Amino acid sequence: MAYIGRQPKVGNFQICDAISVVNGQAAYTMQVASVNIIPETANHMLVSLNGVLQAPGSSYTVSGSTITFASNLVTGDVIDFIHILGSVLDLGVPSDATVSTAKIVDGAVTSAKLSAGKVLQVKSATKTDTQSSTTQTYADVSDMSVSITPISTSSKILAFGYCSVAWDAANAKVGIKLVRDTTNILIGDSAGSRQQVTGFLYLGTACSSVFPLTFNYLDSPSTTSATTYKIQFARLDGAGTVYVNRSFADTDNGTFGRSTSTITVIEVSA
Repeated sequence: MAYIGRQPKVGNFQICDAISVVNGQAAYTMQVASVNIIPETANHMLVSLNGVLQAPGSSYTVSGSTITFASNLVTGDVIDFIHILGSVLDLGVPSDATVSTAKIVDGAVTSAKLSAGKVLQVKSATKTDTQSSTTQTYADVSDMSVSITPISTSSKILAFGYCSVAWDAANAKVGIKLVRDTTNILIGDSAGSRQQVTGFLYLGTACSSVFPLTFNYLDSPSTTSATTYKIQFARLDGAGTVYVNRSFADTDNGTFGRSTSTITVIEVSA
């Protein structure tokens, strides 16, 4: 509802600590909770002396946290209160448990204000259809790619999930790689001619089962640009076909199944 007339102003309203009058003294230090306080001006105060409101400028002046009355006070005088009005644009420090979610601007809380280990955002992708490959060249697993734009360069990205694979030839081998943009980020150490992969399967015979190759990695991309995490797959030898989300037989009856593969990335404050 709109206001009629001038809208009420808000300020950092505070009552100064009680001040004991010293006989023959005009200047006194103003404090709130035993801490010196500096008013905006003398006009931003209400001062009562002996039950009478004092006129700013003529009855008292202010310099820093010191109020000086126009004449020395004497024993028996009482400074009833000093009410600091604050700036009309200063809300002061909110009381505990008074700021609601609705009062915080979207995106205003940055990762720098969060303690380490807090989840900042989550992205996920799931593949439910099938895919196959007959080459030894690594290819993206379709629908197993997710883009995330980190809020902070110091953030960590937790990437995890699984890729369900199978193959149809004796001695066939299948490998997967976790890739950030074009960089392999979770692979084994170099060891002779062995391939550096994220996951690897070899049973030595054709197999009608589907096996989940899992991955879990805490990455440090050190960027606030859009970053893509994805899974690639390939056969490691020269024969047969490797499959995603289906067995090589894939017989159409109730004793066979189709599976899923998924990747999730979580930005975590560091």
